[in-house]
Amino acid sequence: MSSPVAQVVDLGDQWPCIDPFLFCVHHVDQYPAANASMGPDASLAGRSIGSDFEGLDGWRMYHGSTIPGFPQHPHRGFETITYARQGFIDHADSLGASARFGRGDVQWMTAGSGVVHSEMFPLFDVDGPNPLELFQIWINLPAEDKMVDPHFSMLWDRDIPRISVTDNANKITKITVIAGSLQDRTPASPPPHSWASRADADVAIWHVSMEAGAQYELPAAGPETVRAVYVFSGDTLQVADTNVRNRQAAVCAAGVPLALTAGSEPTEVLVLQGRPIGEPVARYGPFVMNTEAEIEATFADYRQTQFGGWPWPKPDPTHGGEATRFAQHSSGNVETPDVESSPST
Repeated sequence: MSSPVAQVVDLGDQWPCIDPFLFCVHHVDQYPAANASMGPDASLAGRSIGSDFEGLDGWRMYHGSTIPGFPQHPHRGFETITYARQGFIDHADSLGASARFGRGDVQWMTAGSGVVHSEMFPLFDVDGPNPLELFQIWINLPAEDKMVDPHFSMLWDRDIPRISVTDNANKITKITVIAGSLQDRTPASPPPHSWASRADADVAIWHVSMEAGAQYELPAAGPETVRAVYVFSGDTLQVADTNVRNRQAAVCAAGVPLALTAGSEPTEVLVLQGRPIGEPVARYGPFVMNTEAEIEATFADYRQTQFGGWPWPKPDPTHGGEATRFAQHSSGNVETPDVESSPST
């Protein structure tokens, strides 16, 4: 029987992705203590403010000028999934919705017909470091859903299923189940028009943390499903019969179980899998459509409508000086996961 591993690829700043995924980036920034403006209490000299991606001193301002992050920018035709492991993210969008999330939360946003949003990284600890770690993943929408109404959902840390498995050598593997059922754990439903909301799309997003030497077997998925295993911490991971180093990914057929064995160090892995949409992709910057004509029409729409305009007083809004999580939807519904009596939607 041939190996389920079809290819091993190196990871750059942006990770290579396979249909239905379009993009994945792992942001890790060791921000220093915060100043009074929720930015880094450090000199910004030598940085390309407005486009700071160099990682000087272990952190970046990205497109922010005072607070790190990504001020207002548009999207159309796909979804963003933001998994915030450390630090906080302030979301604001052209629908008037806002959120502050982090420390294990996930935001899943359907850009659909068009939305403008900002993602800023406010810093709160004035006495110590402010580490930030997040994954942003883009997943495509099929042609019939590219122009649906924009929508975002919050998957709060407390509600995300987690699995702990001990192997025969008493080594532990822990899995955070963001999308796609695993064993007997099923996460919250994706947004209604997501490709991941279709059972036959077989979409999964799993964060796997393994002790050194731990063994775990991913179950088989559908015969048309493709699975990518990204190693982002540790030394090596044996994927079936193939050794995959840190900062590499294994592209695998998912129709058979997949054995994982961590190397001599604790190992962390992101698994992205799904059945390909199988449609043409036309992509330019923040827009993903099926044809170049649709991309040109998207630019024309954005120039004319700004996708509803920007209701915020500045391009990089943040939401106060308290490290308290919330989400306020355009419907007016408010989620406050740090208040135990508040219902979650």
